[in-house]
Amino acid sequence: MFEHATCWIDGELVPAEKAGISVFDHGFLYGDGIFEGVRFYNRKPFRLARHLKRLSQSAAALQLGMPLSLTELEQAVAQTIAASTLNDGYLRILVTRGVGALGINPISCTRGSVIVIADKLQMISEEQRAQGARTIIAATRRSTPDRLDPRIKSLNYLNNILARMEANFARVDEAILLNERGCVAEGSAENLFVVKDGAIVTPAVTEGALAGVTRGTTLELAQVLGIPAREGVLTPYDLYCADECILTGTGAKLIPVREVDGRPIPCPGPVYQQLATAFSELVARETA
Repeated sequence: MFEHATCWIDGELVPAEKAGISVFDHGFLYGDGIFEGVRFYNRKPFRLARHLKRLSQSAAALQLGMPLSLTELEQAVAQTIAASTLNDGYLRILVTRGVGALGINPISCTRGSVIVIADKLQMISEEQRAQGARTIIAATRRSTPDRLDPRIKSLNYLNNILARMEANFARVDEAILLNERGCVAEGSAENLFVVKDGAIVTPAVTEGALAGVTRGTTLELAQVLGIPAREGVLTPYDLYCADECILTGTGAKLIPVREVDGRPIPCPGPVYQQLATAFSELVARETA
């Protein structure tokens, strides 16, 4: 299980099979912490600065004191990649509230912990990517911003996990979550784009979507390619009648969708193919 994993915990590289945190860490006890997922290619992290900026914003939203500066976090990432046996891989950067007394009150947590993990991550096989993902719309709804803002990448992912379990039960590749108004938010672990009449639309963050780094990169690439792109409001109808549907995420990269709730969607479509090619070229340039 840990064949390719490398772990950095609070300044020390630790063998993956021996890596651990205190059972009194509030990140473990209550999901009180934050994280980022970052891809690295050719042993270089892709768009790390954007991920660390979002990590610091999640920390600010939760009043979670960052134990390390952004420069120190960059150094931790560099040390972890240097110790890894992987040329291309996935990083998980976690910041927990730290060790404290039992009970949800964080006041006893005096210093957080920082963990960086380098490992492999494949959310879908290349064969499935070529064919396109089969999806359902989950009964589980996205948390609303007035409860827990989805822009905060917290360690509490139960909402997403429940949706993912629905996909497993339905024997499809992914689940799509709606918000409380029945509008499309995102996938269980990806952002979502719909293509209609040559233009792409992605749910706004106010609809419950994470401000994904790959999502933002996709919008930038669309502008370069001359593809009209905007944020908007989508309903299941827009998915069922889409010319194309695309999932994006750090772990997922870009995945075309071929089915939503049994409704077939053209796949892979020309817009996806343009974006996927441009994304691969961008990664190659920035991590050369």
